[in-house]
Amino acid sequence: MQKVRSNTRQNHLKLARQIVDFIAEQGLTEGDHLPESRLSEACGVSRTPVRSALKVLENEEIVQRRAEGGYFVSLAPEKIAVDGLARLEEVEASLAARILNDRAERRITDVQSISALVRRYDVPRSAVLNALKILSADGVVTQLPGRSWAFQPILDTPNAIDESLAFRLALEAQAITAPGFKMDSQKTGLLRQQMETFLQSSDGSMSAVAFLHLDCAFHSFIAESSGNRFAKGALLAHHRLRLTTQKDHTIPDFRLRQSLEEHLDILDSLERSQHQLAADQMILHLRRSQIRRPQTVNRGILPRMRGAVG
Repeated sequence: MQKVRSNTRQNHLKLARQIVDFIAEQGLTEGDHLPESRLSEACGVSRTPVRSALKVLENEEIVQRRAEGGYFVSLAPEKIAVDGLARLEEVEASLAARILNDRAERRITDVQSISALVRRYDVPRSAVLNALKILSADGVVTQLPGRSWAFQPILDTPNAIDESLAFRLALEAQAITAPGFKMDSQKTGLLRQQMETFLQSSDGSMSAVAFLHLDCAFHSFIAESSGNRFAKGALLAHHRLRLTTQKDHTIPDFRLRQSLEEHLDILDSLERSQHQLAADQMILHLRRSQIRRPQTVNRGILPRMRGAVG
């Protein structure tokens, strides 16, 4: 029964992240009210799961419950994106995370049946289905004809990370230079504020988990702004996969800072409508990520513990 509750908790965590995204997109700030009805409509769920998700956010001190009026935002937006998402990432492990971890460690094969997963994890069939839906939404697994599910390539090996960077080198600059590129000014300002806040962190205090969320948010924003719908869709799916499967806790502070400064330079060029310059900066930014990886190996860090900054 405890394992089923843990999987339910994962659903609440995913909804909590949706609420965090809603706060950012609406430009809400510390002290603003979060009506359950509005969140229910925005997230496409009933009020009951919204209340559970708000409770998760309250436990992480991202929102605050007031007896007289419900829930209110208790952090500034840039703090929510940098600190709040990192807190959610560290909350209790789920069945989906266990399955993903076993796949990354090669303890399970590429194709799995639901019954095999039920036996392996000793949980109800409904719990396994729910976990697979979570992984499917992140592009980790796809359903095959019948009752089997296949794992997609994930960023769990040096070769996979190399291929990820090569894919992005081929597509991210094109997404910028394609006709119709247009950024949302409000999202641009919020993203800039979040990155500048992160850069103000003291040495040794930067969270690699929080950085990965911010990094994927930046690159996803570039994809969302593209006028090419196919480049947009492919890149958004890839960045969801990065966020779900790329784990790196060994990135030095100087590289995190360098990467964020490169992000800000790209935004500067885009805000001046210098799209070709921004595309060139993106290529340089991603190539620096490629260069960094063999240097890290030389410092004796195990390859499978490394990801790519970019």
